Amino acid sequence: QVQLVESGGGLVQAGGSLRLSCAASGRTFSNYAVGWFRQAPGKEREFVAAISWSSGSTYYADSVKGRFTISRDNAKNTVYLQMNSLKPEDTAVYYCAARRGYAYSTAGSYDYWGQGTQVTVSS
Repeated sequence: QVQLVESGGGLVQAGGSLRLSCAASGRTFSNYAVGWFRQAPGKEREFVAAISWSSGSTYYADSVKGRFTISRDNAKNTVYLQMNSLKPEDTAVYYCAARRGYAYSTAGSYDYWGQGTQVTVSS
């Protein structure tokens, strides 16, 4: 069983940057794909980005492509989401999730979830 803890959220002005971290405890991220999802109040949980274990391939939602970068440091057992050029529309609770196998964009395919970290982007 994997426990995930997100950190790095906060308040930032439009155009600014934040770097989110997802740290694993209980197990390492070995052989796990990791994804980032976000959920704004009253809205469905939305795929943001994912990274595979075997190939290191990355995947992004169209809404964040070119602005966000997902990466992983296997030695530190941590996955990061670098968010640049933030927009008010990016305001949401961001969740880290993990699963064995391929990196998918479907939230239901992920087995382990963090508690979420709030990201608020002001105009």
